[in-house]
Amino acid sequence: MPGGRLTQPERQQIALGLADGLAYAEIARRLDRPTSTVTREVMRNGGPAGYRADLAHRATEQRAHRRKPAAPRGTALPPQAHGRDAEAVRAYEETFTTVMMASGMPKMMARVMAALTLSDTGSLTASELTERLQVSPASVSKAVAFLDEQGLVRRERDDRRRERYIVDDDVWYQAMMASARSIAQIVDTARQGVTVLGAGTPAGHRMENVARFLDYVSESTARAAEQGRAVLHSKPPVTEEGATAPGGSGSS
Repeated sequence: MPGGRLTQPERQQIALGLADGLAYAEIARRLDRPTSTVTREVMRNGGPAGYRADLAHRATEQRAHRRKPAAPRGTALPPQAHGRDAEAVRAYEETFTTVMMASGMPKMMARVMAALTLSDTGSLTASELTERLQVSPASVSKAVAFLDEQGLVRRERDDRRRERYIVDDDVWYQAMMASARSIAQIVDTARQGVTVLGAGTPAGHRMENVARFLDYVSESTARAAEQGRAVLHSKPPVTEEGATAPGGSGSS
């Protein structure tokens, strides 16, 4: 399987594959590249609807010219637990971050969220995040404040009196419920539009259909989240090294 940066012809093949409605996995198979490489490339350069091969290639070249040489300590990736491939973990973390950014989360917040979610304990201190992401403490603090406000992380003091940031098992449930509430607000606004525009008018009828559709989506999302919530609390399998430590204690 080839490595290194994508070439311009490969980017053109990605653009053609997207235009043909192919899945990332199929495009990657045709290029003999990892699916994560194609996913990251598309999400980083406009998403499936906005991807342009020439613009993506130019942007990558510009990023390469702007990129500063890595600090000596960054040349060696930290060792990984459970025999994981450190390079594969780093690439996957970048892909996970990119997908969250595509959903609307700001870049630094997405990076912090990915780091916390992919750590075995689901928790990291400010200094651990700073070291892991190679960013300033102020950047971490701002990102955590945003995530805390959204209810995506919580804070607690560990036995060494350090503030630790934690992703709870329930975070995805809370995110889905927040999404359902947000959609419900749109439903209310759409129904206000029906009153203003007139139920018997084309525009009023359109807004009523929007409200009915989104009301169904909101209710279905909330119901599915409630029904599936227990999945988030299922226990991981016990390995030869023992059971995984519960979130909120220890460090990754």
